[in-house]
Amino acid sequence: MRRLSRRAALRRITGACAAMMLGDAVAVSTRSRLGIVLYALGIHQQHNWEGRHAGLSPALAFLEECRRFRAGGVQCPFGPKDAPQVAEFRRRAEQYQMRVEAILNPPRDGADLERFENDLKLAKEAGASLARTVIIPGRRYERFKTLAEFRQFETRGLQSLQRAEPVLSRHKFRLAVENHKDQLIAEKLETLRRVGSEWIGLCVDVGNNVALMEEPLETVRAFAPLAFTVHLKDLAVQEYDEGWLLADVALGDGFLPLKEVVDTVRRARPDVGFYLETITRDPLKIPFRTDAFWATLPGNREETLARMNSIVNRKSVASVRSLPVAQQLQLERRNIERSFVYAQEHLSL
Repeated sequence: MRRLSRRAALRRITGACAAMMLGDAVAVSTRSRLGIVLYALGIHQQHNWEGRHAGLSPALAFLEECRRFRAGGVQCPFGPKDAPQVAEFRRRAEQYQMRVEAILNPPRDGADLERFENDLKLAKEAGASLARTVIIPGRRYERFKTLAEFRQFETRGLQSLQRAEPVLSRHKFRLAVENHKDQLIAEKLETLRRVGSEWIGLCVDVGNNVALMEEPLETVRAFAPLAFTVHLKDLAVQEYDEGWLLADVALGDGFLPLKEVVDTVRRARPDVGFYLETITRDPLKIPFRTDAFWATLPGNREETLARMNSIVNRKSVASVRSLPVAQQLQLERRNIERSFVYAQEHLSL
């Protein structure tokens, strides 16, 4: 067996002590390039971080929690409760060398512009230069009954971006619109074409369009040139009587071609940030065997299903809400830890 030098042994001891101080959530030995989206720690947030961050604002508590995982950045909202500690948030984020991205709601109408601009200013004070947003409420196949109804909300979403654009331009702040199980690839690209602003691009979620029966690599190839930021996740499906149960799983445990996905984005946008959004929750129902699911989705149903069935792997997906809280917290933590190890070992993140 190879003997360690005294210096190497001291480094190992120091690293182990640091890990013990940070707690059992440390997943990797060095800081990752992968950040974390707030929703990936939703159970921990709901249970007040198990009492670890008393006295800290919501965003600052999230930053400290992400530091425990050695994350390379955070993506979270900044609200009135964060304002008193926003300078401290920025100081710590810079000290930890962690990227900061915000989450903003777009302006609903002209009267909402002041709120939008104030939220944007607070995000800038925190050190963010871009924010993720969504423009259509709810999942398309759950929220809307007809294509005409969906088109009405699609138009409102476009108008909200057009309303936001002068504010973004004035502040030199970028807004990344997520493909949020709302628009198909062509529809999302058309929305951005109609906005026509260098300040408005995409938050590319690498898995969401699977719920709309669009292939993940096709989605990423189409969206990558307009990517401002990326939500990284992996997915698994299980059959049920009306379709699929779709679950977020730890990176590497699902069917998404993650290496190809990451490489595709990097070729188009070398400096884009990747943020883990593995949400530990009960699987979502994708009822593609019902007519209601297809009511807002144009196209050939049979051809679409044949194509999607060829790329997914079925496996058992677990319920989360039925577990005791301690097990829910443990599962969420384990999903993040395993994802960070996989990202470092296989994705160079």
